[in-house]
Amino acid sequence: MISLPPGTKVYLASKPVSMRLGFDGLAALVWPLFDQEPYGGHVFLFRSRKGSYLKALYWDGTGLCLFSKRLERFRFVWPPLVNGGVVLSAAQFALLIEAMDWRRTVAPEAPRLPVQM
Repeated sequence: MISLPPGTKVYLASKPVSMRLGFDGLAALVWPLFDQEPYGGHVFLFRSRKGSYLKALYWDGTGLCLFSKRLERFRFVWPPLVNGGVVLSAAQFALLIEAMDWRRTVAPEAPRLPVQM
């Protein structure tokens, strides 16, 4: 779980980007997509084409941090594709990271563990 300081905004790029991009590539996309400075202390989320992979870029005061998560069986619940991005609340961000439907707050079924005989 990523804890966010009060006042931190979460910007979600609604159109997919290449997941090959790293720190510099994603930071270069922040200004054109969100009209924000990547070093302003806000979180910027980027999604893959399939919707099962995300990257979060944020500045913690000392450097850029890059968090990524890939779901093996499910896809993240994304808002509709629009130009630019969408601003999420901290609660919506937490639900999105946990692969829960942040529109309805429904958790996906947990993977089944093998039964020991």
